[in-house]
Amino acid sequence: MTFKKRFFPIRILVFLLFLGCALKEKVPENTPNIIYILADDLGYGDLSIYNNYSKIKTPHLDQLAREGMRFMDMHSTSSVCTPTRYSILTGEYAWRTSLKTGVLWSYGPLMIPNEKETVAKLLKRNGYQTAVVGKWHLGLDWQLKTPYQVNQIVQNDYGLITDYKVEIVDFSKTPTRGPMKVGFDYSYILPASLDIPPYLYLENERFTQPINDNTEGSNMEGDRDYDFWRPGPMAEGFNFYEVLPNFINKAMAFIDKAQKKDDPFFLYLPLAAPHTPWVPKANAPYTSEAGMYGAFVEMLDDQLGQLFKFLEDQGIAEETLVIFTSDNGPYWKPHHIKKYGHRAAANYRGMKGDIYEAGHRVPFIVKWPGMLSPGSIANQTNSLANFYATVADLLELPSKALDSYSLFDEWTTKENKTSLKPIIHHSSKGHFALRYGDWKMIEKRGSGGFSPPVTEPTAKGETPERLYNLKKDPSESNDLSQKFPVILDQMIQKLDSIRQLNPMSLK
Repeated sequence: MTFKKRFFPIRILVFLLFLGCALKEKVPENTPNIIYILADDLGYGDLSIYNNYSKIKTPHLDQLAREGMRFMDMHSTSSVCTPTRYSILTGEYAWRTSLKTGVLWSYGPLMIPNEKETVAKLLKRNGYQTAVVGKWHLGLDWQLKTPYQVNQIVQNDYGLITDYKVEIVDFSKTPTRGPMKVGFDYSYILPASLDIPPYLYLENERFTQPINDNTEGSNMEGDRDYDFWRPGPMAEGFNFYEVLPNFINKAMAFIDKAQKKDDPFFLYLPLAAPHTPWVPKANAPYTSEAGMYGAFVEMLDDQLGQLFKFLEDQGIAEETLVIFTSDNGPYWKPHHIKKYGHRAAANYRGMKGDIYEAGHRVPFIVKWPGMLSPGSIANQTNSLANFYATVADLLELPSKALDSYSLFDEWTTKENKTSLKPIIHHSSKGHFALRYGDWKMIEKRGSGGFSPPVTEPTAKGETPERLYNLKKDPSESNDLSQKFPVILDQMIQKLDSIRQLNPMSLK
């Protein structure tokens, strides 16, 4: 493969230093291909490389970490998926929009405005071929049947349309706005999660098959886990068990075509696994001590292993930066832990949806051959929103992303010191927390998510806020708000000041 020559040694240095890597003596002159792999509901403790006691075998992702850098304190910007996906692409917290809680649903419109800057637009303007293959879940502008009633439109308390009733969606017409409006040259997507209808693919925003089928759902009487999916419209021939392999095949097809051109490519690969339904491929040798969930994670690892081998076979692995992470914590309840003895979030408190660490602390692995010291580890606190600003620095351009930080200055000081950057955590019910250094302040009582109790009353004489020192107490079991009132007050003020920043001021 021949790359278009781009003499950006300083800009590449910026990107590498953001990743906290140890540089080799010589910096390549070519900009890298970039593949950003986003798992869905994968826990911090699912990968063997992160958790010695994991009941799940993940040899390919473990090898990716051994060949690159593993981040130990990386966080999604939300403990559910739509807001995190928004932050990865825009570099801003989704709670600054009208999506203050939860996620978009089946037919919610595209929540990224046409004029909004995205990392895909940024890279496309600077010579990259851009593609998204996988689960989208950022909304599509579905065409509607007319007339329809007001009560057939679902809005949240802030006026955001999160869904339409299925009976007014016109499946004879494709959506008018989707990924190609926000910077992607090519798209092959599932609209939302694999347990949320409609069940179909869109390629370049056109249906790949007619929407003339319907499913009655699966495992509807259970705990919304295992092979659970909701009833609803489905494309002809849609197969839940083939979604993950299909995405990997489409990703390889895009790479095969893109690498024959001079320009580098950016592939955003948000997979639908291991989110429910847990559907390890039928008649395949995926077994795990962690049941169907573990088998699905092992299938994810195997499929990614095939992708990594494909990069090697194509001769472009050395020129490709691979990032692997998850959109939030695992959907893994206490009864799952008791049944299988597997801790999908390691020893962190809570689960997906929660304000606690298990809700948003995620694995994050980066591999760039020849540029990252194999087996290196980064312990600095970071957020998935930082991707945009780092790419902007790579291209030596200003970043307009309000909540995205490049760590260039922090990693270029002779003393190798890091300057603390505050990050905000956000739960499915809209609870806030602030992380700053070793300290974490949770604004309200309760998990704010899926773990009971979701909310709790504040005891007499106490404040609603809780304060934890995560270095000494990573499981968030010892509330220090009464012992350190000055630190608590500083954290409250810092959270308020960040929330009051206006993204419009950056335009």
